[in-house]
Amino acid sequence: MSPPLPILLLNGPNLNLLGLRQPDVYGSATLHDVVDLATATAAEYGFEVQSLQTNHEGEMLDALAAARGKISGIVINPAAWTHTSIALIDALVVPEVPIVEVHISNVHARESFRHHSYVSPLAAGVIAGFGVRGYEYAVRHLVTLVSQ
Repeated sequence: MSPPLPILLLNGPNLNLLGLRQPDVYGSATLHDVVDLATATAAEYGFEVQSLQTNHEGEMLDALAAARGKISGIVINPAAWTHTSIALIDALVVPEVPIVEVHISNVHARESFRHHSYVSPLAAGVIAGFGVRGYEYAVRHLVTLVSQ
C-alpha cells in the first residue's frame, strides 16, 4: 500500500511573526514550533506535512491550485483573510479535499469583525482559542476524516 498523500498546512498573513507579535494574544510559540507540532502529529499517523506561510494572497491561491490531486486534506489558519477573502474560499474548493480551519486565539471573543469567517462554511471543522495546540487537534481531526 502506498503512503497517504500529504496534508497541506497553510498559514496566512503575519503568522510568520508568531512569538513576536502580540504574545498576550498568540503566545510565545513560533511558526517553526507550529510546523514542527503539525508535522509530528501527522507523522503519528503516517502522514507528511507540506507547509506554506505567506503574506501574499496570490501565493496562497496558486498553492491551492497546484495542490489538486496531490494532498489528502488542508489545515488552514487563514489569519486576516478569514474575514475578507472571497478569492481564498473560491480557491479552497479546487483541491476537493477536507479542510480544517484553525485559529490560535478565540476569534469570537475578539473584535466583532473577526466573528465572521468566509472559510468556515467550507470547513469540516473549526478550532479556535486553543493556542498552537489547535494545530495538533486540527491535524488529528483531518487524519480521521481522510482515513474513513
